[in-house]
Amino acid sequence: MTGLRFAVVVLLLANVTTAAGIVYSKNLSRALFKDSRALLESTDQAQIEWGRLQLEESTLARFGRIEELATQKLGMRMPAHDEIKMVLE
Repeated sequence: MTGLRFAVVVLLLANVTTAAGIVYSKNLSRALFKDSRALLESTDQAQIEWGRLQLEESTLARFGRIEELATQKLGMRMPAHDEIKMVLE
């Protein structure tokens, strides 16, 4: 009977150890999944911000706006036809 009790105790300890390992593994898995979702959400927000910045850049860099700023703020104007000189080498 002593051998049987020893085997039962060993199997019980193995069962408890396995259960604790499963609980730890499941908890770690959930924590990593939560971190993964947070990173995906952060990536999505960065993509949205990048799209906004590209739209803003294209709006600010359009030719009409640049010409308008050059005329208003810098006093520039298009040269008259007779003011254009062609340089040839």
